[in-house]
Amino acid sequence: MRASDADREQVVAALQRHTAAGRLNLDEFAERVDRALASRTHDDLAAVVADLPREPRDGGRQLALAFAVALVAVLVLAVLALFR
Repeated sequence: MRASDADREQVVAALQRHTAAGRLNLDEFAERVDRALASRTHDDLAAVVADLPREPRDGGRQLALAFAVALVAVLVLAVLALFR
């Protein structure tokens, strides 16, 4: 099946996250981004990230939950500080 621009952008974003995590160096990142942007099919895109660990699909939800918990903790601490 043919890949869309959005599909290619998702792979590039995943490559950015893997680079930030230290799994790819900048040369590898640049080479893979070139391959991803030149990919025509989903199989081509899958080959670009085949040797990298899969990312959890709900990572954004987990991050939002972590921020919400941190915000609640800060608010609780602020309220406790007001009543001391």
